[in-house]
Amino acid sequence: MYPSTTLPQLSPNMNADGLRPENVRKAMYNLPNLLTALRLLISAILFCFILAGGFTTSLVLFIIAAGTDWLDGYYARKYHQVTTLGRILDPFADKVIICGTFILLAAVPEMIDAGLWGLQAWMVVIIVGRELLVTTLRSFIERQGGDFSAKMAGKLKMVLQCVAAAVCLFYLSYDAPNANAPDWCRWLMAVSVWGTMALTIYSGGVYVLAATRLLREE
Repeated sequence: MYPSTTLPQLSPNMNADGLRPENVRKAMYNLPNLLTALRLLISAILFCFILAGGFTTSLVLFIIAAGTDWLDGYYARKYHQVTTLGRILDPFADKVIICGTFILLAAVPEMIDAGLWGLQAWMVVIIVGRELLVTTLRSFIERQGGDFSAKMAGKLKMVLQCVAAAVCLFYLSYDAPNANAPDWCRWLMAVSVWGTMALTIYSGGVYVLAATRLLREE
């Protein structure tokens, strides 16, 4: 027989996770959550520079913000600092920076002049629509107790979206993109943008099929 194990008892002043009330705030404001909050702040500054036409600075800020996205997730998993606040705030910050950057980029005259080589408004509508659809499906299914965790296609989509946004900012960092941007930069922008579109639509379909299967099982 296995030796008996006495489970720790929660005292009246502890929550279900075993954290005392005075430690709950400390758990919420851990390093991963602070990095996520920093990403939101950087996003706001980034948007201001895009509106002002400071595309080189915008590119640097975007790379820093994208780096904190990887860093906070890695740190949270490695040191077991995943919190409910983090699970809510992290995807929200991701959507703010990606959707916000694409919306503002699509309104830049030089990007409009790039035509189908660059990011267009209708592409942004598809990207934002996909994010809203998946978020709605996840909220509904998880509220029913189902598992709607991130798929590999969704993770790859996020990576490619970051690459496309960075390449567009790099393209715009030239003083006069239509005259000075090298051909390889234009081609790289086209490949990254259209690749993002394809993976955005594909990953959205993956989530819709997964949601359909889960709903049929109920």
